[in-house]
Amino acid sequence: MPLPTDRIELNVIDSHTGGEPTRTIIGGAPALTGETIAEQIAELEADHDWIRTALTHEPRGYEAMVGALLLHPDNSDAVARVVFFNNVGYLGMCGHGTIGVAATLAYLGNISPGEHLLETIVGDVIFTLHEDNRVSFANVLSYRYRQSVAIDTPSFGKLTGDIAFGGNWFYLCNDHGLEISMNNLEQLRLCGREIRQTLDAAGIGGAEGGIIDHIELVGPPNREDADAVNYVYCPGGEYDRSPCGTGTSAKLACLAAAGKLAPGDTWRQESVTGSLFEGTYQPSGDKIVPRIMGEAFVTAETKVVIDPIDPLTFGFRHNLGES
Repeated sequence: MPLPTDRIELNVIDSHTGGEPTRTIIGGAPALTGETIAEQIAELEADHDWIRTALTHEPRGYEAMVGALLLHPDNSDAVARVVFFNNVGYLGMCGHGTIGVAATLAYLGNISPGEHLLETIVGDVIFTLHEDNRVSFANVLSYRYRQSVAIDTPSFGKLTGDIAFGGNWFYLCNDHGLEISMNNLEQLRLCGREIRQTLDAAGIGGAEGGIIDHIELVGPPNREDADAVNYVYCPGGEYDRSPCGTGTSAKLACLAAAGKLAPGDTWRQESVTGSLFEGTYQPSGDKIVPRIMGEAFVTAETKVVIDPIDPLTFGFRHNLGES
């Protein structure tokens, strides 16, 4: 990976969506020559991956940090094109990140309440900024791919789960037997990691070889106003502090396929930290169009200094033992 030799300053805005951070780059990043999002991501990975590592790895970031790079959209109706990334690579759709980007654009005065279009690698996403500062978005087409897929884990024995797509591939498990709370993070993480490793070892994936890189453990809610609580194990080995937008979309797809949630009815998904997303859906053939609502708050407006003299300026990363 080529590294810059001159000092660079990146303008970023930090926000959190239900406790999950989003660090949005609003200026200072190198210009990209690619025209499509896929080309731009390939260029970032090949020539400018130091942006990702510098912002999401320590000493500036940490394992839960998700970054968002705002780019000029191809569609004149879109407010921005966005590339999402985290401590291990580049993401498809990011639900909490979409809400965080919307809050950032509102903070900058770039958008007002109403509907807006955002370009992402998995397709155009329409989000609505509401008067009360909440954000809802219509996610990409989501669907349950396989039902009740059985696996055998080293520490938790035989488990079953549905495989579903909500912008990322998920294995959603209900029979893990674990308490989903902040008091049980070590066991939850171990379970998520073992499920991921077991799926990989068995060659179990999504459609067309899609890698299942998110594990969603679901249980009875802790909040009275929620329908379920989840713990989402992410690709980098950390957990989602929010209820996870793509994970909630995958859950809605499973509920719809099982006939347990009617179109237009609301599902209230609690996260392991106690935050809440609301989800509804409308059918679209054999798939669904989920709509997720949450809220994000800007926490900082920062100028990040990338100084090549600093030996750790491009970040370092713990080995979390993820697959």
